[in-house]
Amino acid sequence: MRGYAEIIRDIGPRKRLEEHFHQVVQEAHNAMIMVNAAGAITLFNRLAESLFGYESHELHGMQMERLVPERFRSQHGQLRHTYLRQPEARLMGVGRDLFGLHKDGSEFPIEIGLNPIETEDGPMVLAGIVDITSRKQVQRQLEMALLEKTTLLNEVHHRVKNNLQVIISLLNMQTHYVEEESTRHVLQDSQARVRSMSLIHQLLYERRDFSKVDLGEYLQRINQLLLSSYGLLTRQLQVEQDAPEGLVYLELQRATPCGLLINELLTNALKHAYPAGSGTIDIRLSLEDDKHALLVVGDHGIGMPALTQPGQSKSLGLQLVPMLAEQMGAQLSMHDNQPGVRFEARFPVFGAGKLI
Repeated sequence: MRGYAEIIRDIGPRKRLEEHFHQVVQEAHNAMIMVNAAGAITLFNRLAESLFGYESHELHGMQMERLVPERFRSQHGQLRHTYLRQPEARLMGVGRDLFGLHKDGSEFPIEIGLNPIETEDGPMVLAGIVDITSRKQVQRQLEMALLEKTTLLNEVHHRVKNNLQVIISLLNMQTHYVEEESTRHVLQDSQARVRSMSLIHQLLYERRDFSKVDLGEYLQRINQLLLSSYGLLTRQLQVEQDAPEGLVYLELQRATPCGLLINELLTNALKHAYPAGSGTIDIRLSLEDDKHALLVVGDHGIGMPALTQPGQSKSLGLQLVPMLAEQMGAQLSMHDNQPGVRFEARFPVFGAGKLI
């Protein structure tokens, strides 16, 4: 040997960096496991040992697939290779359920975060694993509570609708025992008012959405009910309606007075606007902006008696109109077109709050 060459590298900083990395992994608040491109476990912390039930000497070098339920193992290797082709920090299994496999064979739901790590031994994947068993249990409890609440509300609205229908039937029976025409009209008007409330609960029961009522659909249904209720009186009347479904919604608290208000305005027009028996009633529902809607009920009939204003009339219906408008948070205005009358109600839509 004529000589030799000596190359010395100071690996102290790298060693210190590796030790710091290992310390960070050990002190992490979640279970941490690092695997190489072949799927062998090269690093893990104490929480990972506890989570999967293995001793440290058992985990080191173990294939990651052994921590996955058998029914998912055939896919796991392909998913790992796909990830390593385009490595990036991300949550694994977003939108689907993931499960880990304990040493004793029991499965548990998990959530995994993946981070690519470049090392001298090649690319690695550092996985942060969270046992979400408790979260799943809470979620199931909330789902069960929601289902019970929905079932209860559904039953409540169904029973309210049925009870109101009983009242309507009783009023209808009572009209057959009354001789005075005026009294029969009073009972008929009472039936219409109860029916307008019953329809609210009917729509809630049918749609299974107890937070709001589609006002356009309500207008179409209440119009048909009133036309059939007043029979011969409305045979030559036409109702032109521009109230599309899905446009305006009201919460239950305001839907009931709104239904009663619509009933009073339509009933008044059907009974009094056209004494000759033929004419047209206009109903229009529109959005003024994203927070307010406008309901218009009008006719081209004989108009209101002189000096008649809602709230000051001897008619019970016209006395109710301003009170109902106030309850639903609406600004009500009446226009006597001579001939004809037009009522306009401007009100906030679902979720927009009440007018001040």
